[in-house]
Amino acid sequence: MIRFSISFFRRAGYADFSLLTGADDMTVSEKLKQEIDCMQDRKPIGAYWRFLGYRAHYDEPFVLAKAWGIKSIFENYEKHIYQNDLIAGSQKGLFLDAFDDAELGKALEICSCFEFGNFSNNFDHFAPEYERFLSEGIPGVLRRIEESAERHGKDPEKLCFLNAAKLVMEGFANLCRSYAEAADRAEKPEIAGACRRIAEAPPQSFREALQLVWLTYQAFLCEDRYAMAFGRMDQYLAPFYRRDLENGTLCYDDAVTLLESVFIKLYEFRRFRGGDEVANICIGGITKEGTDAVNALSYAILEAVERVRIPGPNLSARIHRKTADPFVIACLNVIGTGIGYPALMNDEVNIPALIAAGHTPEDAANYCMVGCIENFIPGKEPPWSDGRYNAPLALEAVFNNGRSILSGRPAGLPCELDKISSMDAFLTELKKQMEFLAAEYMVWFRSSNMKISVKMRAQPFLSCFCDDCIDRGRDVLDGGSRYPSVHGAVCMGIGTMADSLAAVESVVFLQKKYTLREIALALKADFAGYEELRRDLLAAPKYGNNDTLADQYAVWYLDTCHEIFDRYRTADGGRIYIAMGSNISNIAVGTATAATPDGRRAGRPISDAASPTYRQDRNGITAALLSCAKPDYKKAACGTVLNRKFTSGFFKNKTNVEKLCSLIRTYFELGGQEIQINAVSREILQDAVRHPEEYRDLMVRVSGFSAFFVQLDPAIQNDILSRTEYDA
Repeated sequence: MIRFSISFFRRAGYADFSLLTGADDMTVSEKLKQEIDCMQDRKPIGAYWRFLGYRAHYDEPFVLAKAWGIKSIFENYEKHIYQNDLIAGSQKGLFLDAFDDAELGKALEICSCFEFGNFSNNFDHFAPEYERFLSEGIPGVLRRIEESAERHGKDPEKLCFLNAAKLVMEGFANLCRSYAEAADRAEKPEIAGACRRIAEAPPQSFREALQLVWLTYQAFLCEDRYAMAFGRMDQYLAPFYRRDLENGTLCYDDAVTLLESVFIKLYEFRRFRGGDEVANICIGGITKEGTDAVNALSYAILEAVERVRIPGPNLSARIHRKTADPFVIACLNVIGTGIGYPALMNDEVNIPALIAAGHTPEDAANYCMVGCIENFIPGKEPPWSDGRYNAPLALEAVFNNGRSILSGRPAGLPCELDKISSMDAFLTELKKQMEFLAAEYMVWFRSSNMKISVKMRAQPFLSCFCDDCIDRGRDVLDGGSRYPSVHGAVCMGIGTMADSLAAVESVVFLQKKYTLREIALALKADFAGYEELRRDLLAAPKYGNNDTLADQYAVWYLDTCHEIFDRYRTADGGRIYIAMGSNISNIAVGTATAATPDGRRAGRPISDAASPTYRQDRNGITAALLSCAKPDYKKAACGTVLNRKFTSGFFKNKTNVEKLCSLIRTYFELGGQEIQINAVSREILQDAVRHPEEYRDLMVRVSGFSAFFVQLDPAIQNDILSRTEYDA
């Protein structure tokens, strides 16, 4: 038996140690990571196994052919068991050292006719309804399919979908049985028994429940999906944990060990696919009944991800008024180790935002995150989609008569700059340009999203994990899910926009030192010959300093984005949510964006996500958070990314952590939606740039996800280095 870290709980202020027993520190994750690292480079061959299913059923209706392809890969790919596995499930079998290129090429050609997975057409970024699935198991799902088929016996289209759902669930049961056989061969009787039982009945133990969840995730990877969230893991696994605890078959440290053995295998994604998985796990928050949801498993998951120390488990912690300080402090202490998570989410903003967007209070209370920070109702809506909206381009349209300054291409509507005689008139013109860009954005989204029909995007396996697809006899994208699809319009550059508008009002309409035409000429020249004007623009009030003038424009920007996008709907009638984010797109967008009236030069990144412009928030962390809490984030139902950075030493002081806990609570009480924190000093990052070989395991929070710093593109490294840094 392996002992948990007592220090972890003491740091958190958690007092109940009665459940915790054991002996030595665990090493299971290190051993598994070592096994994963020893793997040779391999060729992805999952498409071949799906192709075999498609090939044998070309003449079947599309959804049935799709189901046969999914069933084929479930049953045929190699089920690998690691020597140090405690829970079965690996990507290794989807990759081989050698494979016939001609055969694989043909497979990929055929698969492209059946598979349409990308970020705009609702294929991934999804959280299954694990609570229901664990209660009924695979047999329960198959039973619901049969019952629905009896009700819809006279509807051939619905029967076709239900037959497809039955095929894939039977294939998934066979996947579990195959892992049992592999575990037998590996002489892992506990794993074999768990896999065999979950193929035939609902899970009865914590191990079996975790095993079923992990194999479900592996099954989604067989379909080549990405960012498939685990949802509220501390909630749906809690009944199994408590039951095992009561009957003496599990203790806290065993649960941590099992969780750790699962989380470390997210590292396979990097080893085999060349990047990091963004598998979001949500802990904390409130229950559906409105009580505090934090439990022993919330702490167990925190401790497990701290020990694993890889970017993959994108952990999110929900915080609300009833959340006890020890849990918040435990989260901050894990952040303080340098891994960059959990991201902290405010229930007091997100739940009302989701209710306002049309979700029931009970469903809204059960929200989780998918991908980076996107709010999601698990198992009740289709997979997510989103895109990037570059609002600062609207500034160029105003100052350059509807054209991009850098490219000369049309970027908006014609604008007679000299006729703008007040700040209100300027805002009116800017809003027109933003509306035009939003309409253009929606043209892109609709084209991409609707280019392939929902019939051709059938997802029979995923539909089994989304209410009410089986009961309605319809696919998740074909009217099956309880809620329609939603789309997140990620509105970039709130700091750039707020600072630019504050500067225009200051130097043009208040000080009357410059004209709009002079600013336009300066922007076109990238401030060459306009150095004094640039100094005055830089000296204007800036967002992030609790300055009323600047902050009002952050409020205006969010309100305007919400008003504009709220008039649109997805193809099936769902909302267009907004987010204040960027997900590093602020760097690429910045390269194509001319100088802006805040004093930013052409080609430089625009402001990151919901954050103030780097190093322009000069009055400390309190002032920065007071500014960032002023926009009404209940209008941003998609979510927010607010990046903050502290020195490595800040979290070594208990008093500092307690003060930060209080500050975050105040920020959330005032309306802040999210905060995520890097705990690494600029000096360390600079040294890592110079000596990357010495910092291979250095992790940082990028923007909605964590990554190994030395493996990031230099432009992203520089962006992180540029962030405002705080100390005690």
